[in-house]
Amino acid sequence: MSDTQNDAFVPDREQEPPRWEQRFRAARVSLPDWAEDAPDRALFVSNATGTYELYAWDRGTGKQRQVTDRPNGTTDGVLTPDGEAVWWFSDTDGDEFGVWMRQPFEGGADEPATPGLDPSYPAGLAIGRDGTAVVGRSTDEDGTTVHLVRAGAEPVEIYRHRESAGVGDLSHDGALIALEHTEHGDAMHSALRVVRPDGSTVAELDDTEGGTKELGLSVLGFAPVAGDTRLLVGHQRRGRWEPMIWDPVAGTQTDLPVDLPGDAGAEWYPDGSALLIEHSFEARSELWRYEPGAAEPVRVDTPAGTVSGATARPDGTVEYLWSSAALPPAVRSTSGAVVLDPPGAKAPVSVPVRDAWVEGPGGRIHALVQTPATGEGPFPTVFEIHGGPTWHDSDAFASGPAAWVDHGFAVVRVNYRGSTGYGRAWTDALKHRVGLIELEDVAAVREWAVESGLADPERLVLAGGSWGGYLTLLGLGTQPDAWALGLAAVPVADYVTAYHDEMEALKALDRTLLGGTPEEVPERFEASSPLTYVDAVRAPVYISAGVNDPRCPIRQVENYVDRLAARGAVHEVYRYDAGHGSLVVEERIKQVRLELDFVLRHLGTAQGGPAGEETAPTA
Repeated sequence: MSDTQNDAFVPDREQEPPRWEQRFRAARVSLPDWAEDAPDRALFVSNATGTYELYAWDRGTGKQRQVTDRPNGTTDGVLTPDGEAVWWFSDTDGDEFGVWMRQPFEGGADEPATPGLDPSYPAGLAIGRDGTAVVGRSTDEDGTTVHLVRAGAEPVEIYRHRESAGVGDLSHDGALIALEHTEHGDAMHSALRVVRPDGSTVAELDDTEGGTKELGLSVLGFAPVAGDTRLLVGHQRRGRWEPMIWDPVAGTQTDLPVDLPGDAGAEWYPDGSALLIEHSFEARSELWRYEPGAAEPVRVDTPAGTVSGATARPDGTVEYLWSSAALPPAVRSTSGAVVLDPPGAKAPVSVPVRDAWVEGPGGRIHALVQTPATGEGPFPTVFEIHGGPTWHDSDAFASGPAAWVDHGFAVVRVNYRGSTGYGRAWTDALKHRVGLIELEDVAAVREWAVESGLADPERLVLAGGSWGGYLTLLGLGTQPDAWALGLAAVPVADYVTAYHDEMEALKALDRTLLGGTPEEVPERFEASSPLTYVDAVRAPVYISAGVNDPRCPIRQVENYVDRLAARGAVHEVYRYDAGHGSLVVEERIKQVRLELDFVLRHLGTAQGGPAGEETAPTA
């Protein structure tokens, strides 16, 4: 066993970095967000300096300016509607607990944006045209509170509840505030409440029927037009996420003929005349335009792959962030223009994914498979399990899986029950037997991968981060004969201790998933905790953890590691000074390098060694 120190594996800069490192170092940019009343002023995130930070961009002049500069990076920020200021969230070394700061768009000193409010976990933010801000906060002591913040006045609390909630949006004239809440006790399915600035209720919309019906709602945004009280809402009434229009003042609900499989979200075009629909289905996504009153939406032309975000501009064009497993991300426009081209070398391409459909105990399971450009199976194979759990792997560019492929491994990613994009029943299926249900699906795909000749049964690696790290440790204990190695990043390892130490919003989610607290349903927490099965783990295991992580806190990881150490189990631990992951590029590279080294030491070099120069289709 060993504890890996922070000074290990310093890269040799005298030779050209391998392709997998080049992918991480290539400059990336997010989809630029723009100010509603000053559309030439934009805000985006980039890793151009080696750390992910916020950048202001004057699209009229082309000038770009770095807004934040912190050792562990910054990604949470928003522009005021007039484009005069940037609000950004200041936490401590990735602990997600902090305050909002404000900086002039053109540059200048930072100042507290919400004086009078103590640090908290963020729970939504909306800023009005008159400078009024609606600030959502979450703390262990108070649950969720929402405050109205006006310049020169003390913050006014307008909402409080022990269960999780958040600020959804503020109407164009600032007269209506949309909140999402889970006062009924189901953290997976929100209800909606529209209130006035004094906190009084205008209208309620609740599809959960007091928590007895598992249907959720989400705020997608008020109409961006003065005097328009329509609110775009996401609902699950037909077994998937779809948009509808709710007018809380008129008391009307308007269903939309957006009959698409999978999940669909939406946002308004800037003049309120149409909706831009983001449709996700079976690990790919696309865009549609819908004009209220039309018979059906019209598809917006985008390449096959994944749209990670999109926005309609005032001139009617659509800008979107696109990638595929083979091709790196790019910010594109339906006009054909290059929207935002990051500086420096581009990321090397990888290999495309192929789809696998496997019959499982709960229905057909979708998996994404990548194999090296050279060589034939069976390959040593990494089963990389996504986090969430309400998330999904998609046909999108990911530097981590590409690194394994470069080293001769196949990579299999499983969209187990709990994943999004396959309907509400699939997403909601994992309650009470948490972790065990997901691993049944992983086991079914593992069996297929071995029987099909894709995967070498003696060289199978179970890996993942966050919820994927949790499933990795749980899988090593409940399926000890199935896996040769395990790689768990920022995992839940001791579910009971994790519950007591984690942020309040995640406590609420755990109560929903498991049906209560550890004191109320101890048998369920025991059955779903990796610590319960730690003595059955036989595979060498590598664990990485952030010492400031509020989601998968460090103490519960140490409890698990202590149990491994007590019986002399083969394991290595890497602790880093950040939270639930790192925003520093070199830190990310170090972590992947440590994982590669661990696997190659225990399994040997993959068949054929590192893959050669891959080629990929253009789009």
